Amino acid sequence: MPSAEEESAAEAALAAAAAEARACRLCAPHLPLGPRPVFRVSTTARLLIIGQAPGTRVHETGIPFNDASGRRLRAWLGMDEATFYDVSRVAILPVGLCYPGRLPRGGDAPPRPECAPLWHPRLRPLMPAIRLTLLVGSYAQTHVLGPGQMTARVRDFRAHWPEIVPLPHPSWRTTAWERRNPWFVEDLLPALRALIAEVLA
Repeated sequence: MPSAEEESAAEAALAAAAAEARACRLCAPHLPLGPRPVFRVSTTARLLIIGQAPGTRVHETGIPFNDASGRRLRAWLGMDEATFYDVSRVAILPVGLCYPGRLPRGGDAPPRPECAPLWHPRLRPLMPAIRLTLLVGSYAQTHVLGPGQMTARVRDFRAHWPEIVPLPHPSWRTTAWERRNPWFVEDLLPALRALIAEVLA
């Protein structure tokens, strides 16, 4: 059990690293709306959600998953907003901390490649209480697990259970994917909701 002094030092170290991340301007020339890192970290969080990158609404509000994808993700996880945004229990650290812009053919651009290699190794080790990490979308899965096919990884969700669980990105495009893969709702989500309840208890 860490002492009060050790806990205070750990919180100070994470706060300092988070302040540096929020002040980051490394990718500024490539960001159409400018830098605005959006993430939430704490030394006590037990659940870590690694997503893709902020969309425009998240960029505007500074609140992660404050959009339709976030509502869908919370429904998948069986979590209300109060629990989801309780930073003492849930950390949110996307692969790209800032909105990356749009692709010419539509859809958000990939997370900037400079971001996760710079900030994840500095922030993640300062969150020692994490028991479960959700990899939301293929970019998060590739960053943590290496190259692979998203559906195959999600189907084989017990491969890294109970420390890591891969999920599809919760955009409207996943509606058809869910219909093609009924095991996601029937098998994965009930098991995941029970695991999250246990982790956050």
